[in-house]
Amino acid sequence: MAFTLTEAQRLKLLEPPRGKIRAVLDTDTFNEIDDQFALTQMLLSTDRVATEAIYAAPFLNPRSNSPGHGMELSFQEIGRLLDRLGRPADGLVYRGVTDFVGPTKVARNADAVDDLVQRARRSTPEDPLYVIAIAAISNVASAILKAPEIIDRIVVVWLGGHALEWADTNEFNLQQDIGGAQVLFDSGVPLVLVPCRGVVSHLVSTVPEIERYVEPHGEIGRFLSQRFKEYAGDNQAGWSKVIWDMAAIAWLIDPDWCPSVLVPTPILTDIPSWSCDRSRHLMRYVNRIDRNAIMADFFTKLQTFAR
Repeated sequence: MAFTLTEAQRLKLLEPPRGKIRAVLDTDTFNEIDDQFALTQMLLSTDRVATEAIYAAPFLNPRSNSPGHGMELSFQEIGRLLDRLGRPADGLVYRGVTDFVGPTKVARNADAVDDLVQRARRSTPEDPLYVIAIAAISNVASAILKAPEIIDRIVVVWLGGHALEWADTNEFNLQQDIGGAQVLFDSGVPLVLVPCRGVVSHLVSTVPEIERYVEPHGEIGRFLSQRFKEYAGDNQAGWSKVIWDMAAIAWLIDPDWCPSVLVPTPILTDIPSWSCDRSRHLMRYVNRIDRNAIMADFFTKLQTFAR
């Protein structure tokens, strides 16, 4: 990476946003059910977030047979969600890469990557593009590898990895593309890290809560409730589900819901594990969330939209 930022430039870009911002969302929407909730909350928060594009991200687990298949499933799921929100997908949703960046750190080609590079180049340090990533970081890392000069005009908000003091790094988004995550951490791009276990792992909901506050509110409410209850299956008594992807959106809507501090960017080893070098460039690190405020905002916006 030939392009570098000064620490002063990076810190300026890492200031929590207080006005309306421009953003794109990178999401593996079919991988689980929390992406659907996060995407809905983002699209209903037009007073705070101007959503310019949505990128389908790759994933590989029992719900897909390859990273590219996972990306395509996510692309289709985004379309289903937009239909229920009355939003056209044309010109808004882009297919992402069909393979991970991987240990060779090779940029992958996709419409989403090209779109991100173009939007970033049209942005400025005074009006940066916020890149909200709630999936494997492959699309974003590919854009940075292709055009490293964009790092002074974007801010990446990534829900990935566990807390830096957590006992392991066995987190899906990070483990899917360790090479891509290494590109992200080493690039110098302004980064807001939203860790999973140890920070946002209490952002949970239950079937009774979803039935009471989500399901009655329009087609989108019924769709989200269906997805949630499908995931629960027959084990609903005492069952709760983490929907932590919403935390990345919440930091944009109101940074006070996701208190954060500035810490040195960790070194991600190949194992993978977190390693510390306090001379490294700083990132913003979310260390707590206000679960109740995030959920109340979501329920209120959903009800208002349905009316």
